[in-house]
Amino acid sequence: MEYNVRMAVKEDCSAMLEMIKGIAACYGLSEQVVITEEDLVKDGFTENCFYQCIVTELLPGPENKEPKIIGFLFFSFSYSSWKGRSILMEDIYVLPEYRGLGISRKMLRYIGKDRKS
Repeated sequence: MEYNVRMAVKEDCSAMLEMIKGIAACYGLSEQVVITEEDLVKDGFTENCFYQCIVTELLPGPENKEPKIIGFLFFSFSYSSWKGRSILMEDIYVLPEYRGLGISRKMLRYIGKDRKS
C-alpha cells in the first residue's frame, strides 16, 4: 500500500466532507454537521481562506483502481500577541481501516514542513 501526504485541493472536498460526517457519527452528532461541500470549497480554496487542509491519498494499486482520500488534517494559522505565529490544528482523521500505519504522524510532520519561517 502506497500513499501520499499533500495539501488538499478543492476536488478533495467531497471526500473531506464524508470524513467530517464520519467523525460526527462516531460521537452520535451527525445532525450537527451543517457544512456543505460548497462551504468547504468557498472557505478553503478562495483568496481569503479560513482553513487549510492536508490529505492522505491512497495511491492506485491492486485493491483500488483510483486514488482515494483516506485521511485529513484541518488547520489554520493563528497569531499570539505574546508568542507570535502558531498553527491551530482543528481535526485530524484517518479512516478506521487505515489506522495504525503512521498516517497521522506523517500528516503532523507535513504540517510543520516549510512553515517554520
